[in-house]
Amino acid sequence: MDRLEKIYRLHTLLRARRYPVSFAVMQETLGCSRATLRRLMTTLRDHFQAPLIYDRKAGGYRYDTGADECPFELPGLWFSADELHALLAAQQWLESIGHGLLGEQIAPLRQRIEALIARASGAAPTALGRIRILAQGRRRLRLPAFSSVAAGVLGRRKLRIVYHGRARDATTEREISPQRLTHYRDNWYLDAWCHRAQALRVFAVDRIERVAVLDEAAADLPDAELDAHLASAYGIFAGPATAWAVLRFTAARARWVAEECWHPEQESRWLDDGRYELRLPYGDTRELCTDILKYGADVEVIAPPALRKAVADALRAAHEIYAQARDLSL
Repeated sequence: MDRLEKIYRLHTLLRARRYPVSFAVMQETLGCSRATLRRLMTTLRDHFQAPLIYDRKAGGYRYDTGADECPFELPGLWFSADELHALLAAQQWLESIGHGLLGEQIAPLRQRIEALIARASGAAPTALGRIRILAQGRRRLRLPAFSSVAAGVLGRRKLRIVYHGRARDATTEREISPQRLTHYRDNWYLDAWCHRAQALRVFAVDRIERVAVLDEAAADLPDAELDAHLASAYGIFAGPATAWAVLRFTAARARWVAEECWHPEQESRWLDDGRYELRLPYGDTRELCTDILKYGADVEVIAPPALRKAVADALRAAHEIYAQARDLSL
């Protein structure tokens, strides 16, 4: 830890504590000698003009600021080495989920962070490559459309969009009041009030072909209503949950599934034979079926009957495809 970082940590300690800090606590926190700590305190007072005083009654040090004064802050932007590394990791994550959206805007900040890290911890700029975020199932995103959608969400303005839905393979023009942008499974979705349908809808941002930000203010829906409609059902398919799925996983697969969160309201239990039972609410079978099918023979749908039939039909259809392929090869 270099001298500047020790000064920053000393300042953070004094700012964070509600009561005066003893000399012993400061020395232990910084891990330095008494002489070093005294030099740091002198630098904090003389160079940075910190109002550092000794409170004899409390037996510790504190900043002498009145109730009506702003708390003392060090000039400039200060980070510890750990905070810089965390900030850089967060930047990598933002860059990953943003599909390059933030690269140009935060490039100067990224360069500054790298320089500060090199000075604070001696890490080489190439260390950045040791942080990896791998996307799965990411779809191509139209950057101008995303920027306009984000502007509508944050600026609370209505949007006019030309949307091509995959399910019906149809293109429609709609006027919507954007509510939330959601990043889900490496893709972006827009929760919005559709004025044509007079209902809440979820739009895949990558399927928005054109978008215009209107001057008219967007209609704001209460958070409770948004949560009830958009967050209660399984996955991205909106609408209130209408049923509970009961899934049982084999003992071999249970060790992995038991650590996963499929839904915020899920319930689970271990069975006596080592299997794992998972219960979760859903309102649409499509995405849930996809997640169930990827576990193959390691999961069984116990209830409800309609979901069990849907998964069984999908497995039967897949079996017929492979059976036909086997017959053709004979």
